[in-house]
Amino acid sequence: MKVLLISSSGGHWVQMCRLKSSFQDCELHFASTEESYHEHHPGQPFYYIPDASRWNKLKLLWQAFVVLKTLLKVKPDVVLSTGASVGLFAIVLGKKLGYRTIWVDSIANSEQLSLSGQKVKPYADLYLTQWEHLAGSDGPEYAGSVI
Repeated sequence: MKVLLISSSGGHWVQMCRLKSSFQDCELHFASTEESYHEHHPGQPFYYIPDASRWNKLKLLWQAFVVLKTLLKVKPDVVLSTGASVGLFAIVLGKKLGYRTIWVDSIANSEQLSLSGQKVKPYADLYLTQWEHLAGSDGPEYAGSVI
């Protein structure tokens, strides 16, 4: 099975990398908004995605395009993300392309789901929060934390 693990830099990346062991028998591909992260998983494919925020719509559009291009190149069976905008685009576009999708909302969002986490629900086959009190029948599931 081919899995694309994709997230923004910083804490999102750290949390996502801690999920790597769940996919030991899989072909792993990594993508992030920090180019130097290719060094974290030597010998495994890495794709740089330009960073963007909701404050710059043109950069967001470019980011979505690069994510789409990456998905079409990798053709993963599963797309997994911990956020933020790069992960939202990967989950939404991945679902539309027919891939299985997994969203794990960042543990930093202890009071409410992240903005991306709120928007991703209809596109995530598995939709998880790391805070038990944020789980619910119409929201994400809680299965523990990765930190």
